[in-house]
Amino acid sequence: MRHTFAQSPAPRRSAAWLAWTLTALWLFAASAQAQTLPISVSASGNHAEASITLPGLPGSPLAEVLLDFEDASGLSAYSLGISARTVSLSDADLLARLPDVDLTTLQSALPMMVTIEPPLYGGLRFNGTGRVELHTHLLPYTAGSRLRLFKAPVGGAFRDITDEIAAGSVRARGTYGGFSQFLILADLRPTGTVIANKIQRLRNRVELLPLAERAGFDDLLDDVESALAVADYAAALAATDDVRGRAQTRAGSYIANTWRATRTHRNHAGELAAGAATLRFSIAFLRDHGP
Repeated sequence: MRHTFAQSPAPRRSAAWLAWTLTALWLFAASAQAQTLPISVSASGNHAEASITLPGLPGSPLAEVLLDFEDASGLSAYSLGISARTVSLSDADLLARLPDVDLTTLQSALPMMVTIEPPLYGGLRFNGTGRVELHTHLLPYTAGSRLRLFKAPVGGAFRDITDEIAAGSVRARGTYGGFSQFLILADLRPTGTVIANKIQRLRNRVELLPLAERAGFDDLLDDVESALAVADYAAALAATDDVRGRAQTRAGSYIANTWRATRTHRNHAGELAAGAATLRFSIAFLRDHGP
């Protein structure tokens, strides 16, 4: 099931506001320690929203985070466990977590990381996938943008989960089967390299499935690679959609598809569907914009 976000008219931001905000963010990011940013959160049903601001300016959001779930229970502002902070552009520990320190770069206009780390006993659980949007006016949108949404476990390596980059000014969207930390980066790696990494990650996830479930997914991933080898993007996209469809069809009955805050369950179906969604984005980008 694909979720869409309603796009309300974006509030205008003056040049003076943007200049002041960028200066303030730069000063925060240049400080020796990360700065926690104020955040207000609302949640109900299968939807949550968070507004992130600079200290002392609650009416001027730096960014908004929107989360939608297929099937959540126990979702609340507390159970979500969301926070945000500035990051230093020269933080060696953070840079070491990026796929390529030269080609995947933090943005000085938005040196910010969002963490979603639900408390163990907060009661949050969901089946299948969720979709996240990180929306900001501090980054410009252009067609063929190399801005990407990256995700990592707390303290772990970041990976591209983008399944859409849209206007307004930038709306970076991705699908997930779990959490924790999110950044918007510029990704200048060759698109073929990105695609190969995403296919390998899907293969690694398939290896965690029950033995009887692996061959069907491996065959589909073989189809993706064979189609890409001859630049048959239509066939590659169709096979990628089949990976996602198979994950959703097999979810629950044959493949685990539940994420729990207690971290006692592995959402294999959700991660496979999410991996296929971001792979589709990269294949379409290669088709439309080249390597």
